[in-house]
Amino acid sequence: MFNSSHFNPKYFLLTGLPGLEALYPWFIVPFCSIYLVALVGNSLVLAVIRKNTTLHQPMYLFLAMLAFAELGVSASTLPTVLGIFLFGANEICFEACLFQMFSIHCFSIMESGVLLAMSVDRFVAIYNPLRYTAILTRPRIAATGAALGLKSVMLMFPLPFLLKRLPFCGHNVLSHSYCLHSDLIQLPCGDTRPNSILGLCIVTSTFGLDSLLIILSYVLILYTVLGITSGEGRCKALNTCVSHMCAVLVYYVPMISVALVHRFMKHAAPALRLLLANVYLLVPPVLNPIIYSVKTKQIRQGLIQLVLPRK
Repeated sequence: MFNSSHFNPKYFLLTGLPGLEALYPWFIVPFCSIYLVALVGNSLVLAVIRKNTTLHQPMYLFLAMLAFAELGVSASTLPTVLGIFLFGANEICFEACLFQMFSIHCFSIMESGVLLAMSVDRFVAIYNPLRYTAILTRPRIAATGAALGLKSVMLMFPLPFLLKRLPFCGHNVLSHSYCLHSDLIQLPCGDTRPNSILGLCIVTSTFGLDSLLIILSYVLILYTVLGITSGEGRCKALNTCVSHMCAVLVYYVPMISVALVHRFMKHAAPALRLLLANVYLLVPPVLNPIIYSVKTKQIRQGLIQLVLPRK
């Protein structure tokens, strides 16, 4: 199978942490704990917002969308990552690999879009607080969420079909613990230019454009805050943005770090690059529920009431 010039792969081999296979038992507890915190934390945030009608406001509805997207990312990577470290199962069939790639990228694109929507929400809340709920009505928020979900699906929909039509050759070993388009595109020996061009367009029109618009939103927020005469008012306005700024940093800093390591540290240990890649996908779903629980009084109180209900 490996020696033939062309083949249709029935499965791919995923990579854990090369050179550290003997230490896999030591990674079981950390990875299981990370997934447990991510899944339980985001599920609790969704449950609190759903149960508490006073939280059915724009800021918290967008937070629910973010929690949903992060649940999707965590659930998409969990089977293969824990399969490798718990059972040494590093095989994944071709169709399952394509589905995992589709799911990971869809939810990641949605997560980036929700962070942009949340930055616009913060700008509207500070720029025009009296008309905040009149501008960001529930139908508009629902339409925004539906548009973000539809956009991510439509952008990613062609990629699995473009990959499936290509002949594969050489080997079927992927360089991560889960399936990514950037990995899969390295294996075919046919013309991958349509895949590469579409992939670049997707990255540019989502992560690239979203990050620029988030920066623009905060420039406008800062300009608006500087126009507030009261020092106390400025601090209060900026304090409403702290949780979102932390969420943006938690999302984009690992992404930039992974890109820099792959670009400028090509001779770094493979285990380091793969560990950073796992951190990039796992850290936001773990930290964001903690950030919003600590910094947002309403979420914190809702979690306490949900976990420790009064008799």
